[in-house]
Amino acid sequence: MKEWKFTLATLGNAAAALRQDFPGQQVFAFHGSMGAGKTTFIQALCVVMKVHGNISSPTFSIINEYDSPQGVVYHLDLYRLKNEEEVIRAGVEDCLYSGFTCLVEWPERAPALLPPNSVHVYLAAIDEETRLMRVEDK
Repeated sequence: MKEWKFTLATLGNAAAALRQDFPGQQVFAFHGSMGAGKTTFIQALCVVMKVHGNISSPTFSIINEYDSPQGVVYHLDLYRLKNEEEVIRAGVEDCLYSGFTCLVEWPERAPALLPPNSVHVYLAAIDEETRLMRVEDK
């Protein structure tokens, strides 16, 4: 388990550290309450990964697909899905097992579908400016 504290000013450093510490990992599951900074952190991580184009929240589309020098990056937001059946119908499982990088918000909506080697990132607000990131690779 690893932990980092970061602010908006040091967000890029935290994202770079996560990618550096887990370079071969494909699936990152981001846990945290509403407003914890999951989408903001994923946007910073996409910058670190040199993703091309607009990086936005897939709250309504469920899945955003980005291009990067390492290949496709999927950004998934499962918040609006009620259960595993809806997650499967949305095509999420295909992304998770595609071999490409997947950045998943609200993974607790379908925990059984995540690959066993997923990296679990827990974000929590310490105050308005500071976040705590705890990382577990199970």
